[in-house]
Amino acid sequence: MTKEEKELPRHLYEFITEDDDNACEAIPESACKEAPGNFFLNAFNGACTKLAEQIASPGLVLPWLLSAMGAPVSLSGFLVPLNRGGSLLPQLAISGRIRKFKIRKWFWVGAGSAQAVALLFMAFAALSLTGYLGGIAVLGLLTLFSIASGVGSVSYKDVLAKTIPKGKRGTLLSIRATVGGILALGGGYLIYHYVGEGEDVGMYAILLLAAALLWFLAALLFFYIKEEPGATDGARTALKEAKEGWGLLKRQPLFLRFVIARSFLLSVMLVIPFYSIFARQITGTEVSGLGLFVIANSLAMVLSSYFWGRFADRSSKHVMAAGGLVGVLGSVIALSFLILPETWQTPIVFSTVFFIAGFAHAGIRLGRKTYLVDGAPEKERPLYVAVSNTFVGLITVLSVALGFIADLFGVEWLIGLFALLMIGGVLTALALPKAEEMVA
Repeated sequence: MTKEEKELPRHLYEFITEDDDNACEAIPESACKEAPGNFFLNAFNGACTKLAEQIASPGLVLPWLLSAMGAPVSLSGFLVPLNRGGSLLPQLAISGRIRKFKIRKWFWVGAGSAQAVALLFMAFAALSLTGYLGGIAVLGLLTLFSIASGVGSVSYKDVLAKTIPKGKRGTLLSIRATVGGILALGGGYLIYHYVGEGEDVGMYAILLLAAALLWFLAALLFFYIKEEPGATDGARTALKEAKEGWGLLKRQPLFLRFVIARSFLLSVMLVIPFYSIFARQITGTEVSGLGLFVIANSLAMVLSSYFWGRFADRSSKHVMAAGGLVGVLGSVIALSFLILPETWQTPIVFSTVFFIAGFAHAGIRLGRKTYLVDGAPEKERPLYVAVSNTFVGLITVLSVALGFIADLFGVEWLIGLFALLMIGGVLTALALPKAEEMVA
């Protein structure tokens, strides 16, 4: 390999991140030298996981799988809460254990491999089980998958902060989302064209097997990331970690404000399934139309992520606020279908709501990740991540009760409530300090 070929990753890294002086901030010089290689390994890892998440989506593919297996419809209502809650709630206990290890990428490698195995067993269950038993098996494996996801989430943000310079992290996260979104467009088309109207369990099993292979590949890519050893002091048991987390919220009011802002802005994601219900009521669309909405949502991620990432490297709190405002716009447009002429009430026109929702969700996700990674102190970063995720996970599980509002008053009232929560998130995000000033 020539010298020019060896230097190509660094030149490409400098071009993408607009880094022409090799300056690093918040990581050691030794880690700075490995930043270009780690940047691209991390980006390709993200592309694999984003596509895997799309083709084995608990909110889209798994409900259809349960239906094809003949499982009771009631079991589908547990998919999203188990997925989100299982991922976020255990993180406070996990973060205390991570501190015992100098190299923390192994937690992500192990978690990614465990997620792949869970999907493999899920594919086997799809082919060998039916009815209630099959549904319970899928839910149990999804719970294991989600817990592993939580382990990976805590370690990922810590490894990101140790391997990528401050000011480049938002760009990296945006590239992960953009490339993953492009691949997800293909996955959405595949679901729309080949799976959307089918009841063939074998097709769902193929999707699960493909997702498992992508998670194995993602784990392999993360394995090759070069991480510098970190501090190992401060390891705590789960109970001590919970006490420390509660104390952290009381000691750091600005961090608590961030958690509140993130909780309010969670409404941008939670409203999306209700957009689907509302669209079906307004436009009469069937499952094939849902595939169109998936494509619109993925396209928004592709087109917006790089913009949000560059914006986040400059002001991550303003990205959170801007994403919330875009989310409010999506809710207003959705509700406007109540008064639009019938000729406008079509799945294609309504797909603009999902495009805007995807645009908003991408901004909030990039903004809050960048804000937390930049603002949390190095030694306590896993704790900050875990406290934030655990709090939000609890709210996600409790949000299941909001569905009763749709049953009692109608979906449009629930969408209006979510819009008000988004406004609360915007105002709280604007009141945040700069990321580096979050910790007093």
